[in-house]
Amino acid sequence: MYYFLSNLSFLDICYTSVTMPVMLGNFFREKKTISYQGCLSQIFSFVTCAGAEGVLLAVMAYDRYVAICRPLQYPVLMSVKVCVCLVTGSWLCGLVNSATHTVLAATLTLCGPNEISHFLCDIPLLLKLSCSDTSVNESVLHVASATIGLSPCLFTAGSYILIISAIVRIPSAQGRSKAFSTCASHLTVVVVYFGTANFNYVRPSEGSSLDMDILVSVLFCVVTPMLNPIIYSLRNKEVKGALKKLIRNYGFSSEISS
Repeated sequence: MYYFLSNLSFLDICYTSVTMPVMLGNFFREKKTISYQGCLSQIFSFVTCAGAEGVLLAVMAYDRYVAICRPLQYPVLMSVKVCVCLVTGSWLCGLVNSATHTVLAATLTLCGPNEISHFLCDIPLLLKLSCSDTSVNESVLHVASATIGLSPCLFTAGSYILIISAIVRIPSAQGRSKAFSTCASHLTVVVVYFGTANFNYVRPSEGSSLDMDILVSVLFCVVTPMLNPIIYSLRNKEVKGALKKLIRNYGFSSEISS
């Protein structure tokens, strides 16, 4: 599990490294520009991280399923070799998906003002600037949304259905509580990630405001990677103790000052 968490943390760092420097730099620039090559590079890096994280979260759901539903087989089913292969497969899925979109985007002919009312370059935004045929790009985007986007989400949901059905059959309340606490942090991350991702990419573009699009993108690209380590840290007893102490001290200070 901790091997998967280290890769998830690395992906979160990559996420913010792709989006935040350009966004923060634009705050201090009067002319907010990005080169065409820089835009394609950002698309490649961003789509790679998004695809890899979605598949990795599905892999982590499978890891939780094996740990709870097949604990005696866990050392065999989740050996070091298997874990390395699963993580490598997650990265390969993201890289292949990203390379396909980036190559197709590089063939587009752009016309007009070439202005993107957003803080990052993304495939749907680039397609709106194109004056050439984008049917192939859109078809590949729909296929990728169904495979790289929707399939991990459905696989994760199926894994947790099996996990919950196994947990409710545990006779002792302490055993059920321990099993639920094992999955709670990952389930929270899954809901936050896939919730913002689906709202950002699956919902219809008609009728959506630009401000809402930017807000959801900030939640997906910035807030979600920031929350992941906090969510997982709350399982640590030392972190819980420090947080409770901070809350008690704050409440005590507020009571004195009032």
